[in-house]
Amino acid sequence: MTWKDTVHPILSKLPSINRPEGHVPFNKKLMWTGLVLLVYFYLTNVLVFGLPASTTGTDVFGQFRSILAGGQGTILTVGIGPIVTGSIILQLLDGADLLPLDTEEDPRDQALYQNIQKALVLVVTALTASTMVFFGGFLPPDTNLAQSLGISVGMLKAIMFAQVFAGGVIILYLDEIVSKWGIGQGVGLFIIAGVSQRLFGGIFSIPALGAPGVLYNWYSIIMGEASIGSVFTADGLTNLFLGVGSLLAIITTVVIVTVVIYAESVRVEIPISHSQVKGARGKFPVKLIYASVLPMILVRALQMNVQFIGQIINRQLGPNMPQWLGVYSNSQPVGGVFYYLDPIQTPQDWMWWLGQSSATQEVWQIMLRVGIDLTFMIVGGAIFAIFWVKTTGMGPESTAEQLQGSGMQIPGFRKDPKIFKRVMARYIPYVTVIGGALVGVLAVMANMLGTIGGVTGTGLLLAVSITYKLYEEIAEEKMMDMHPMMRKMFGND
Repeated sequence: MTWKDTVHPILSKLPSINRPEGHVPFNKKLMWTGLVLLVYFYLTNVLVFGLPASTTGTDVFGQFRSILAGGQGTILTVGIGPIVTGSIILQLLDGADLLPLDTEEDPRDQALYQNIQKALVLVVTALTASTMVFFGGFLPPDTNLAQSLGISVGMLKAIMFAQVFAGGVIILYLDEIVSKWGIGQGVGLFIIAGVSQRLFGGIFSIPALGAPGVLYNWYSIIMGEASIGSVFTADGLTNLFLGVGSLLAIITTVVIVTVVIYAESVRVEIPISHSQVKGARGKFPVKLIYASVLPMILVRALQMNVQFIGQIINRQLGPNMPQWLGVYSNSQPVGGVFYYLDPIQTPQDWMWWLGQSSATQEVWQIMLRVGIDLTFMIVGGAIFAIFWVKTTGMGPESTAEQLQGSGMQIPGFRKDPKIFKRVMARYIPYVTVIGGALVGVLAVMANMLGTIGGVTGTGLLLAVSITYKLYEEIAEEKMMDMHPMMRKMFGND
């Protein structure tokens, strides 16, 4: 008996969303996607029972929140963090050949892989929720509420833990519903939702609703209610580009949207034809960003987990924490290893000439941090892109078999899977690495320049790319509804 025979019966008992039998019409997929979004938006506004009325706690995810979705102090406090962390662990194990599962051809191994990932997500959710409530103090209990209810503070913490854990489980199954019954993937959908909320607020918000948005600020400047000063002075330029004018954020946001859409459209097109339908020809696109931008979520989540560990150590040791390991100010690392491993999030993190960073760090320290972040994102983006292609069945061999099985062939070549694979291998491995590294560079540069609404550059990059991909999937779904014969070619029949 192998370990698979031992583990499979246990993990198969985990609750699961059944896959649809046959093709799901586009309107039905759209309905499920909309329902999931409504539930998600509702739960991100339901605060955890037990928190003091005046606070939602310390957001341990900080600037990572835009790509990890959810909401601090709400039922969905953990966001998609556990899902992404579980995926990181599995991809690292699979990439190192420590998980002997054939996820490309063996249906039993595919089911086991998904169940292992689900079990990992539940474990990570429990660990994250317990750390936030019991150990890190990121979700402080309301002691007065505990007294009024006649229960101990420890019991109130247990109730809060149950809510946060339940939220992590809910978002796991919402993701599964979208993946099986909706359009796209739940993880990407939640990122789009979170980023869109922040971007909308950053553009249209007014002081009565929080921080004023870009439109209100420029209205104030035009009407003379706010002043940026002379643009021929350093202070004036700072106010124009980084202050009330936010001109740099506006330019960066537009550039990111333009560059991502252009990068998504760059592709190598391999001519294909149907072996049984004469005259049916087409092209198989190998995109520059072949592995999509989802591997970048894994890289950022890995950085987030490192910072999460740093926050926990700082909370536990306080002033006794070794300075070489980390020095914290206002819950943010300003020195030590954790400072250098903290990714650049805003222009103020590295523009030392503004006088907002050089007070505690030397110029060489800031540049070292930038270099580490850039290296981590380029190398990590390429590595996780390779793992992503391997585990999702997008490699040369799997792609060749899928096209061959759908009756396609390359004109001028024999109908042989080996030839198909050889042609695919000319492009896919190289495009995967180049695309993964390119996304890493774009993510760092976008963060360094800043964006509208406090959305990190990485968050905006992910949202734009995922939205573009979602648009393509919607077009594909509508095509399959109009032309049922296309389902076989896409493998959805």
